[in-house]
Amino acid sequence: MNNNILKINKLKVFSKKDFNLKLVNNISLNIKRGKTTCIVGESGSGKSLTALSIIQLLSSQLSMSGDIFFNNENLCELDAEEMRKKRGQDIAMIFQEPMTSLNPVLTIGYQIQEAINVHHDLSSLDMNKRVKELLGLVGIPIQRCESYPDELSGGQRQRVMIAMAMSCNPKLLIADEPTTALDVTVQAQILKLLNGLKNKFNMSMLFITHDFGIVEDIADNVVVMFQGKIVEQGNVKSVLSKPKHPYTKALLNCVPDILGKKKLKPIDYDELSLLMARL
Repeated sequence: MNNNILKINKLKVFSKKDFNLKLVNNISLNIKRGKTTCIVGESGSGKSLTALSIIQLLSSQLSMSGDIFFNNENLCELDAEEMRKKRGQDIAMIFQEPMTSLNPVLTIGYQIQEAINVHHDLSSLDMNKRVKELLGLVGIPIQRCESYPDELSGGQRQRVMIAMAMSCNPKLLIADEPTTALDVTVQAQILKLLNGLKNKFNMSMLFITHDFGIVEDIADNVVVMFQGKIVEQGNVKSVLSKPKHPYTKALLNCVPDILGKKKLKPIDYDELSLLMARL
């Protein structure tokens, strides 16, 4: 049995107006079954575009080439209807900002029902049971079912997004910086919840972040991206303890230590470019 649930091979994402502008440039990576892979890098490095390529939700101004195999099936060869069936059912995604992903004029219960209805035809009784089950799964009181997004805290809204993503028990969960704009305590709760769900349902998870602290806490494998390319990838312990690429080393030098004794070194991009040119 193939140990990889997802295999990306030579993926490129480029502008339709300028084919030379490669936003994701010839990347290849694997995600193992039941494991968490973190993609880490600065804003604009191509992390989110890689995730959106997997579920075929790129902007109409962008195009892509390459192969993306999910359970040995090439997603790039599926038509729109076939991909719609995969999206949410087998591969689910949690987006970065829940307030812009949730509809402000619909209750959270209704929006969770919508996510289920796309793939399953349930009776009203079974639907209500499933919605309450999902809310309980992510730690939201059942009575909140009739609440609107603006009546919830940031952490609760993200839990709703997680409930929607889990509605069809996906095999692969993509989380695009789901703890952005949350305070440290709530961030830890969300990470614990996601890790618990991954283990409980034996899911694979692709977690996108710029925070090496999160990587160290939850990742089995890590992929480092810079300017649309993968510059380093491997087992999280080996990459964090013995980084090989200058950019990975530069990123780790920006991470403060808990005692505040480490002298932080900002990235010198001119120096970095020279180092990378020698590779």
